[in-house]
Amino acid sequence: MAEKTLRYRTVLFDWGDTVMYDDPASTVPMVEWPTVEVVDGIADVLRRLHSSHRRIVLATSASISDERQIRGALARGGLDKYFARIYCFKNTHLSKGEAFYRHILSDLHIPASEALMVGDGFEKDVQAANAVGIFAVWFNPRSDETRMGELHVTVHSMQELLAFFTALDRNE
Repeated sequence: MAEKTLRYRTVLFDWGDTVMYDDPASTVPMVEWPTVEVVDGIADVLRRLHSSHRRIVLATSASISDERQIRGALARGGLDKYFARIYCFKNTHLSKGEAFYRHILSDLHIPASEALMVGDGFEKDVQAANAVGIFAVWFNPRSDETRMGELHVTVHSMQELLAFFTALDRNE
């Protein structure tokens, strides 16, 4: 029996308010915060993606933390084991935009059609990713607003994101 080919073998995640809750007022790396908090349901999503043998990547615009510090914060939340790569301002020298996503695709040696971006910022996580051909999922837990397009969908919870991936894999 031939192995089923997965759609979107590489899944990129925004960090702040998508994987772990951010405090925009903080001026120190998250790894140094007294407490860190993971977004409700993200562990289930990451576990599911990992078990499907997808490559999971963090694609963040965070500029205070470097890759080691980000991995340390993820470890505090029990999530570091899921992330194969971390892309941030300090290791790419790029703000999150089209050049940032092109850099990731080039570095991973994959076409845009093999990647999917998940994030809570419509402009930086969805529109910028879409501009280079990456399908995106807008994680919008703050409102009922839903935006759909040729290269993006909206989910309002991690449970909906989990259902999205379950349906995606069922339809392959």
